[in-house]
Amino acid sequence: MASSVRLPTIRHLLPRQPFSALRIGQQRRWAQVQDVRFLATHHTQERVIAKYKEKLESKAKEQGFRDISELKEAHKDKIETLRKEAAVPGATAPLTPPPTPSSSPSPFSTAQPTSTPPSPFPPPPPPPTPQAEDAVPPPPPGVKTLNSFLDLPKVAPLPSKEIQTLWHLRHASNAQSLHFALPSATFASLLSAAKRHPTFVLPLPKEVSVEQAPTQGAGQAAELHYLQFAHPHPKTTTLLFTSLAEFKLRGEYASPHTTITFHSELADSHHLVLGQGTVTENRGVSVDEARWLVMCMQKFYVVGEEGQGRGQLLEMFTRGDGGFEVERLLEEAEKIV
Repeated sequence: MASSVRLPTIRHLLPRQPFSALRIGQQRRWAQVQDVRFLATHHTQERVIAKYKEKLESKAKEQGFRDISELKEAHKDKIETLRKEAAVPGATAPLTPPPTPSSSPSPFSTAQPTSTPPSPFPPPPPPPTPQAEDAVPPPPPGVKTLNSFLDLPKVAPLPSKEIQTLWHLRHASNAQSLHFALPSATFASLLSAAKRHPTFVLPLPKEVSVEQAPTQGAGQAAELHYLQFAHPHPKTTTLLFTSLAEFKLRGEYASPHTTITFHSELADSHHLVLGQGTVTENRGVSVDEARWLVMCMQKFYVVGEEGQGRGQLLEMFTRGDGGFEVERLLEEAEKIV
């Protein structure tokens, strides 16, 4: 039975259907404020010499000096140079360095001093550039973005129709490939539901022969398949289909028979999301059956006014409601045409 409200569907999949705040305690009266710069520099040389006295005395004897004082005097220039290089303004050195001779005003100069003295504090760091904030991180290993299939700088100026044609031609030679395009608004609804309901089960109609079911005779049955959504990249969403029997047997080690990837790099500029996937051969599911599963998934995840029952089934499955019934799932799936 066809629903009265038509939803934008995934194109190129089926024939004739476009697919506390912290409490601040009072300061105790006996608390004292101390200058951290004084604590950092007071008796620094004495502490260093006391800590390394034995090593310094040994070094002085090796170089032919009587004591540490002669060793210091011999290396006075080097020590002073290293001290200047290690100076930290505001801690072990003044906040403002003394003026250099070139910058000192001449006693014969008639220039008036500036009205605003220079600030003793270092300037704040520059704000981050918009490019750094909006930059998309690189994909993790093994994840392909849209640029892996199309040269985005070259196709970006093209209209949506031409991009869809190029996308179709890019995958047409692979008989096990699923490829499609859908409006960005439809994908936004799908993505929102996928984040709330990352897993679900879908029935796949199967023809049953007399040999397979001798007591019931030939007819049609349904095989349940387990779907999983993942979001490995801000612009990439993956969808995996695994037979429920395989998933029950192997759990997280089960191998999916169909892998679908949604690419949303062109969602803002062209209001277009491109998808592609592969159906593994000899895994019990044909390419046409995989297409039907993808279409069925969309009908459950992009719910219109006539699909409230499907939305309820999603909610029940996600929260583990004991009232979830496979019979009702089959009834809702039969309404999809």
